[in-house]
Amino acid sequence: MADIALDVWLYGTLACYGGATVQGSFANLQMHLPEGSTMADLLAHLKMPTEERGITFINGRLSAMPGLQPDLRHILQDGDRVGLFDLKSMWPFQYRHGAMVSDEMERALGAEKDHVLRHTYNKE
Repeated sequence: MADIALDVWLYGTLACYGGATVQGSFANLQMHLPEGSTMADLLAHLKMPTEERGITFINGRLSAMPGLQPDLRHILQDGDRVGLFDLKSMWPFQYRHGAMVSDEMERALGAEKDHVLRHTYNKE
């Protein structure tokens, strides 16, 4: 079975899961996992409990946030960039006007009762 290469960024207190790559408040790992690996597999490899992560991005798309982590079965692809923020991290300023979301997050947001959970708001 082939491996996939991942560019993994750990921010805030999650940097401690980066081992020797820790650069103060962040860590950057260049990792290889077996083809077909999921986000859950990545977290297991890092020995990171999913409850410790806050906002998560896969290739710049919001895939999880505190209390809503529909990305655990997301199959990672070769070259994916994964950003994991701790629970105390604020919404990254690059996304102040909203963020694209992963397919899993789109379905989870659509399934919310009354559709009250939003990551952007419109003036009405």
